[in-house]
Amino acid sequence: MKWTSALAIFTLFWTMSLFLVLPFGVRTAEEAGVEHQPGHAESAPHGFSLPRTAARATILGVVLFGLYYLNYVYGWITAESLDWAH
Repeated sequence: MKWTSALAIFTLFWTMSLFLVLPFGVRTAEEAGVEHQPGHAESAPHGFSLPRTAARATILGVVLFGLYYLNYVYGWITAESLDWAH
């Protein structure tokens, strides 16, 4: 696999991971115990940390890409093994 292909696939895994980890650890103003600001939605996050979320997405993306790459190298699951018609 070319390094550019690996980078593109990792980027896809990272983006998917970002959306997967986005809701974890988010607290509303009520849950954080602070006063609700007028004009903000009740469900709006109180303190969002992009670096923490990006770090979580990177860890999950590396794990998922690692599994993908190991499957690519060792061929644990192939297209033929997923062919249920035969």
